[in-house]
Amino acid sequence: MAGQADNRAPYAKIAAHYTELIASGQLQPGRLLPSIKNLAEEWKVSTATAEKALRKLRNEGLVRGIHGIGTEVLDRPASMSSGSQRQDRGRRTGSSWGQGERSDSHQAAVVSAPAEVAQALDIEPGADVVRRSRVYRDRHGIVAHSTSWIPARYGKLIPQLAASERLTGGTSLQLITQSTGHPISHRIDTASAHLLTPEYARLLELDSDSPPAEPVVVMTAKFVDTEGNIVEYGVDLGGPGRTWRTESEVSL
Repeated sequence: MAGQADNRAPYAKIAAHYTELIASGQLQPGRLLPSIKNLAEEWKVSTATAEKALRKLRNEGLVRGIHGIGTEVLDRPASMSSGSQRQDRGRRTGSSWGQGERSDSHQAAVVSAPAEVAQALDIEPGADVVRRSRVYRDRHGIVAHSTSWIPARYGKLIPQLAASERLTGGTSLQLITQSTGHPISHRIDTASAHLLTPEYARLLELDSDSPPAEPVVVMTAKFVDTEGNIVEYGVDLGGPGRTWRTESEVSL
């Protein structure tokens, strides 16, 4: 967020800079990154720090080292994000999109809650809920098909939640927090591998006559506010070949 101090280690700042350039397409596959020596001079760090930044990019599968040539940008699909990661991204940047992503096919309606959704939201099966869905894409295709299920009372507070268009003024969770005055206090996440069903194939825009054989990642996220209300249940269906990736600092 603008104005906040960046307390990351220098190697992490360098790696994050090139990660953003790669994800946004400013550094295309096949391009070479600066040498360790040039990185060290440009960022005013030691060569050990510059090498550590390149090693981080290699470990993440973004680049590869070619002996005698340099460090080359690789072409690969981005990993999918969980609902909680999208929430974090929206809180930090105001947008739930990942780097290099865009969203489309925004649809919304008030529907009867399926049994699984009713259980997740702690409401009666068949009760009214707002269902919002959209598709996240990057240059490789669909990253994830994402559906948010929201109790209907929040749709009455915030009419645009039930409108089939991209939200303005923040994410659904931000808008609910602003309207109720109750911030999100915690979330519950799950991740599992599912065989591709005809419905999954339809949502992911796949040919149902010759679907991929590998399973797809299905992630759910349940968001709870400071009053104990479950305000949203999200289901993200990963595109074929997509993996889920997360990163955190480790202190030993």
